[in-house]
Amino acid sequence: MKKKEMTIEAMYDLQYTEAGKLFQGRIYPWEALPHIHDFIAAYGPTLPKDEYDEVKPHVWVHKTATVFDSAYLAEYIIIGAETEVRQCAFLRGNIMIGKHCVIGNSCELKNVVIFDSVQVPHYNYVGDSILGYKSHMGAASLTSNVKSDKRLVVVHAEDGDIETGLKKFGAMLSDHVEVGCGSILNPGTVIGRDTNVYPLSSVRGGVDAHSIYKSKGEVEIVPKREEL
Repeated sequence: MKKKEMTIEAMYDLQYTEAGKLFQGRIYPWEALPHIHDFIAAYGPTLPKDEYDEVKPHVWVHKTATVFDSAYLAEYIIIGAETEVRQCAFLRGNIMIGKHCVIGNSCELKNVVIFDSVQVPHYNYVGDSILGYKSHMGAASLTSNVKSDKRLVVVHAEDGDIETGLKKFGAMLSDHVEVGCGSILNPGTVIGRDTNVYPLSSVRGGVDAHSIYKSKGEVEIVPKREEL
């Protein structure tokens, strides 16, 4: 995946998010991550009061959205129309969720932009990430947003590395990305449009658009030992 394929223009159709202005003047989508909080703080109060309820300070929920009582909402959150936030979801703050989305039971989100029609439905963690239109995180798939050595995240493109200056950076999923169950998206992962990640994959770096990412893990089947 080359640098030009990692740009906002190449990865996202901004008509499918209310956060379009967050990306203006930026080249790569991860450049928006440090600014999500301030964007929501400024944009939330401008939302039409006949469409959105401010259910607690700095949390705006569309009147047609469903948020279960057991879900936890921190601060600086916008939840769009017809979106469902299910039981025991943990929304830690700095979160913008579009229309017609599903945030499932026991999922944890922080510092993310989720475009319209995205599904994060079962036991997922998504942090410091951007999920494009109609992307889907399979059950128990996760974003890892901090390197084990705690160094700043570097994005590895085919035509050179990109220094992000970010310690926390999960994954950038383009529009129509499918992530299989149990997969891990390592810090700095960038996935192009219409790409499928097979279940139980450990993904890092860039994954080209219109691709299938297959794990190369080997399986060995051996005879059972006879009982003594």
